[in-house]
Amino acid sequence: MNKKTFTPSKNGLSQDWHLVDAKGEILGKLAATVSDILTGKNKAIFTPNINVGDKVVVINAEKIEVTRGKETKKVYHYVTGFPGGLKTQKYEDLKNKHPEEIIRRAISGMLPKNKLRKERLANLYIYRDEKHPHQGQINKNA
Repeated sequence: MNKKTFTPSKNGLSQDWHLVDAKGEILGKLAATVSDILTGKNKAIFTPNINVGDKVVVINAEKIEVTRGKETKKVYHYVTGFPGGLKTQKYEDLKNKHPEEIIRRAISGMLPKNKLRKERLANLYIYRDEKHPHQGQINKNA
């Protein structure tokens, strides 16, 4: 009997492409689903210290929804790095200008805070509407 633990190696991994339509989806549920795909938790070979996740294309970012009146209440904060540089943006304003950034921030917040976070976010492609340049990579049968 072989009692060795299987560890996936970087050169033996293949990344699949997933297409996620954000039209009518709730922001938090979509972000949780996509973050699981990016980390590889939906695969049997999941390993926390190796990026075994797949690539994800999210379309219709401008049609994402939030619950319980967050359209008017939700606020995003960031710091410019200068003294007194705390800036805030309302959800409504960010959705009108950059709806992709809302989804990117939600997914980034659900990924583990480690060295693989940047690498996993590089596998995320978000588009405002249905048009995207990844038609050839996405398998229609999956």
